[in-house]
Amino acid sequence: MPSSARKFSPAALAGTLKQFLARRDGSIMPMMAILTIPLMAAVGFSVDYTSAVTTRSDMQNALDAAIIAVTTLPTTTSFSDRQTTLQQAYAANAGQGTATLTGVNVDATGTATFTATASYPMPTSFMQVARIDTVQVGVGSSVRKTPALAQTTFKIGKASGWWNKTITLYGTQFGQTAPQKLMQINYIYNGAGDPKGYGTTTAYTVSGTKLTQVQQQVCNTSKVKNFNNAPAGAILQTSSNGTDYQTTCTTSPSNGSGAVIDVSLMDKLYLEMDVPSGSPTVLKSNDPATSDRLFMGPTESAMVEVGAGQTVDIFTAVPCNQTSTQAWEDGGSHVPEAYTDTDFTYTVQGKCDYNQRPSATVLTQ
Repeated sequence: MPSSARKFSPAALAGTLKQFLARRDGSIMPMMAILTIPLMAAVGFSVDYTSAVTTRSDMQNALDAAIIAVTTLPTTTSFSDRQTTLQQAYAANAGQGTATLTGVNVDATGTATFTATASYPMPTSFMQVARIDTVQVGVGSSVRKTPALAQTTFKIGKASGWWNKTITLYGTQFGQTAPQKLMQINYIYNGAGDPKGYGTTTAYTVSGTKLTQVQQQVCNTSKVKNFNNAPAGAILQTSSNGTDYQTTCTTSPSNGSGAVIDVSLMDKLYLEMDVPSGSPTVLKSNDPATSDRLFMGPTESAMVEVGAGQTVDIFTAVPCNQTSTQAWEDGGSHVPEAYTDTDFTYTVQGKCDYNQRPSATVLTQ
C-alpha cells in the first residue's frame, strides 16, 4: 500500500498533535489563527448584541411617542385609523419595523387604556457566521388616561365697582403655543354713584374674533327716601353722607346655561381680568404676582383667597361635575381681604370626560 494512502489511528493522531505542540522550532502562527477564530466570533456577537440593545431602546421610545399620539384622537376615531396613526407616528420617531395597536378601551366614565407592540427582524453582521441572519427585537407600550376637565360653564353671579373690567378665559391647544380666547365677561359701571357700584355684565363665548352673547345681567340703581318699599332681592346701600340707594338686577335669560366652553383640546387654561383704571391693570391666574386677587370655593361664603406667590391650574380649580364659585378683587383694595369685598363673582361648573390632552396620559408599560 502506498504511504500516501496510510490511515492514522486516533492514538497516532494524538501523538502527532502532541509532538507538534511540543516543538520549539516551528511557527506559532497556525495556533494563533486557530485561537483567533472564537475570539473574533465573541467580539462579533457582542457587536450584534449591542446593536440589538440600542435598536430596542430606540423602538421603545418611538412606540411610547406613537401610542401617546393615538390618545390625542377623538373617541369617534375608528380602530383602523388609530392603527394608521400609530404606525405613522412610530416611523416618524425613527421606530424600526412594524407597530401594532393591540387594544383600545374607553369606558362610560371617560377612563381609557391603550396598548401596542412593535417588532423588527434586525439584520446581524457577525452572527451570520453562525447562520443567524436576523434577531427579532420586540417592545410593548401601554397608557392610561383618567377623566379630566373637558367642558366648563361660566355663569354670571354679580359684578360691582366703579371700574369697568373684563374677564377672559384663555386656552392653549396642545401642540400650539399661542393662547386663544374662549370666553369673555364684560362689566360696565352704570354711573349711579352708589358706594359699591353696579352696572351691566355680559357674558360671551368666543370663537376666533366672533363673540356670541349668552347671558346678560343689568343692574339699575336709584336714590330712595327709605327702604320700606324695596322689592325682594334688591341691593340696599347707604352712603357715608346718609343717602340711600336701591339696586335691582335682572339676568337674561333667567334660566340660561351661561357660557359653555369645550376645553377637551386645551393643554393650558388661565383666567385674566383687565381693569384699565386699576393698579395693576392686568390680573392673571397663572401670574404669581396677581393670582392672589382670585378667590375660589364651593360656595360664595366658603371662598378662599389664593395664596401670595402661587399660580392656579384651572383644570384642577374647576371640580368635576360640581358647581363652584370664583371671584376677583379688581385692585381697588389691598389683599388679603374678605370674600365680601370681591368685585366680580361668577359660578363655574366642570364636566369631566375623556380628553385628548397628551399631558393627561400616563405610561404604564
